[in-house]
Amino acid sequence: MLWAARAIWLAVAVIGGAGFGEALAEHSRAVQLTGTTLLWVGWAAVAVTLAVPSAIGLTVSRVLAPVGAVAAVVALTAAEPSSATVVGVVATLVALVVVGSGEFGNLMVQASAYGDEQRFLLRPPAAFYVPTVVSWAAWCAAVVVGPLALAARNWIAGVPVTVAAVALGAFLLPRFHRLTRRWVVLVPAGFVLHDHVVLAETVMFPTSILRRARLALADTQAADFTGPAGGHAVEVTVSESTTVVLAGTRAKPNGTALHVLAFLVAPTRPGRLLHAAGERSLSVG
Repeated sequence: MLWAARAIWLAVAVIGGAGFGEALAEHSRAVQLTGTTLLWVGWAAVAVTLAVPSAIGLTVSRVLAPVGAVAAVVALTAAEPSSATVVGVVATLVALVVVGSGEFGNLMVQASAYGDEQRFLLRPPAAFYVPTVVSWAAWCAAVVVGPLALAARNWIAGVPVTVAAVALGAFLLPRFHRLTRRWVVLVPAGFVLHDHVVLAETVMFPTSILRRARLALADTQAADFTGPAGGHAVEVTVSESTTVVLAGTRAKPNGTALHVLAFLVAPTRPGRLLHAAGERSLSVG
């Protein structure tokens, strides 16, 4: 999957680059240079993250790969349809699908793992989808429109939009990365839940108290630590009550402490987590 992402992203530059050039051809030299620079900087940032996989690289690739897809569609509509613009759209959309897949996400976060640990990426809470997409779209538009307006000497639009792009980036990017840094970790000492969106702090369940892991039933009474997220959840039961502190809210800024004997998590690949748990001698099913 990782090599597929690398090959497709290379094709975006080698084959699809001409389509972006055609879309900018009718504009001034300054706009052409600015647009080309933005495209190459974004492409290079994703290329580096694919060359050196990491958790932060997953955030970068998932933030910037959709920008490439949007830019390719804009290029197709702005210029006369050609093989270059069509290939650019296809290549960027395929790259977007690969980068957004659960397999790719698990590979990227596992690359940052330490020692004998297996990381399993968690699905984002359903309530975050719309705000994330809307805020990303606003930031993406500001990043593109601001510099291009400045290149066209439209100071009235260019200056405030560019400032907004910088401010939104400083505010949103750490939050996007927090959504990425959510995973279950299997280590020799036990089961670790690392999720600073749902939990106030990372919690570890020692191997000695782990009883069973299975796909959660619809009527389960286990504590829900999924967000909640859609799709299948994995239920983990323990033999001793463990204190878990939920992340703070406006109503309860210090969080809420729960004493749990069973809890739910939502890995992107539930079966893979259960298989790995079974290999570590945890009762599964």
